[in-house]
Amino acid sequence: MTLIDSHSQQKTALAERQEAPDGQPDGTFHPPFDVLLPDQVRLPIVLNSPHSGRNYPSEFLAASALDSLSIRRSEDSFVDELFEGAVSQGAPLLRAHFPRAYLDVNREPFELDPTMFDGSLPPHVNTTSLRVSGGLGTIAKIVGDGSEIYRTKLTFADASERIETLYKPYHAKLRGLLSQAHKAHKCAVLIDCHSMPSIGGVMDQDPGADRPDVVLGDRYGTACAPVLMHTAEQTLRSLGYKVTRNNPYAGGFNTEQYGRPAQGWHALQIELNRSLYMDEQTVERRDGLARVREHMSTLIGALAQINHRYLKSPI
Repeated sequence: MTLIDSHSQQKTALAERQEAPDGQPDGTFHPPFDVLLPDQVRLPIVLNSPHSGRNYPSEFLAASALDSLSIRRSEDSFVDELFEGAVSQGAPLLRAHFPRAYLDVNREPFELDPTMFDGSLPPHVNTTSLRVSGGLGTIAKIVGDGSEIYRTKLTFADASERIETLYKPYHAKLRGLLSQAHKAHKCAVLIDCHSMPSIGGVMDQDPGADRPDVVLGDRYGTACAPVLMHTAEQTLRSLGYKVTRNNPYAGGFNTEQYGRPAQGWHALQIELNRSLYMDEQTVERRDGLARVREHMSTLIGALAQINHRYLKSPI
């Protein structure tokens, strides 16, 4: 795994990634994830882009019933680029290179659909969550439009390997970044960065509905201090965005897991409407990407101005 820890290395790595063909087969993850670090970490904010990975292993594509474009329907394409401006402001950005369709790190470590596997699953596996029922467990059964991914059943050994080699190291890195922030500032703020289709899908709670520009999720007020949600909402509205709270997305596993505001740990999920910056059918960037990227930098700048006394643990 590679930790990008200087400005020049950061630029080189980004350029290499942008030159790589999007969504093309890649037999290995090199690295499976990385961290973009500023010259000096100045903020208690850590940004996380867990679903923007687009390196698809050739053997995974061969096992899939979907073509190379359809399999990207669950991918939060270009989200890491949209939030990258936060790095120059003093916040690290963790981003996955493996795709969400291969492994979803915004889930419990073993949240699996038993119908996907050849043989029974161990007792510690969560087979009954709502996310599993919707086909979107740690190893997803479907992509965003409801199409099934795999031609044949998987083995638990395959799932376990992905979890041990990708999921657990990823969360170890995320916990480490948040712990460093908390140690330095007596508070830590996770901004979990995502995107959403412009229209609710058949598997969503709002099928066929037009989505707002941004959905902010704080697990219905339990995952972060109110000032974070309020500042984010007001900043985005002032920039002209239509914003809703917790509907249709209130925050996933990461928001729930790392949001403990009473202890000075905060988590806020941001879902951006894909139509703002990309062609949803061809998975290509649109001219709006630069504008949204600039506005996300403005948002992080506003969050950075929040007085830490509102974020620290009262104990």
